[in-house]
Amino acid sequence: MKVIAVIPARYASTRFPAKLMQDLCGAPVIVRTYQSAVQTQLFDEVFVVTDSQEIYDVIFHHGGKAIRSQGVHESGSDRIAEAVADLEADIVVNIQGDEPFVDREPLAQVIAVFENDLNQSIDLASLMFEITDPNEINNPNNVKVVVDDQGFALYFSRSVIPYPREINVGFRYMKHVGVYAFRKQALLAFAQLPMRPLEASEKLEQLRYLEYGKRIRMVETTHVGIGIDTPEDLEKARLLWSKPN
Repeated sequence: MKVIAVIPARYASTRFPAKLMQDLCGAPVIVRTYQSAVQTQLFDEVFVVTDSQEIYDVIFHHGGKAIRSQGVHESGSDRIAEAVADLEADIVVNIQGDEPFVDREPLAQVIAVFENDLNQSIDLASLMFEITDPNEINNPNNVKVVVDDQGFALYFSRSVIPYPREINVGFRYMKHVGVYAFRKQALLAFAQLPMRPLEASEKLEQLRYLEYGKRIRMVETTHVGIGIDTPEDLEKARLLWSKPN
């Protein structure tokens, strides 16, 4: 089973312009994410796919592999689908460019979903972890997910789900980690599906998959990295990155 990682890297960002090129302790955020993916030693190859010549050049400058995307894409998964169409791979892992702290253990967990899926019944898997801080739960930059009793996603939202009308029922709030692992053919099929209203409203690409009746296997992890959505997140990331291991 050949497993590759692809990191979609769009230069523009409505919430934090050019965030992937911001310095994270001596290298741009996108370079740190690429390096973290390579250092896991889980992948046969790692690529950054980008619409930006600046990002393309900085990845090559740091010894990495990059692909220029040719079309205009609505989501990161659409972008990587174009990039991997002619690449040899069985499993394609989509690592978000603004998630430099995704480490080996959670990536190994999501890849294991496919290693253990002998009937090849699962096309897409992703990660989640529990959050308990009310500020984190209410933050729309944190995407929440609810799952069924088999661990398949029911819905993703920037809003609080479920709404806590009753607080003493033992519900655990789960934050979605922006890592997806696709069977390659499922990824290519995903990219052919038009965006529908839920995805357009929440600006969450994974909702397209659910809207078309597909299933996403969620894997719980204890990962507590930092996704960089705001300048404040970047400052937190710099503090965490500079701490000794």
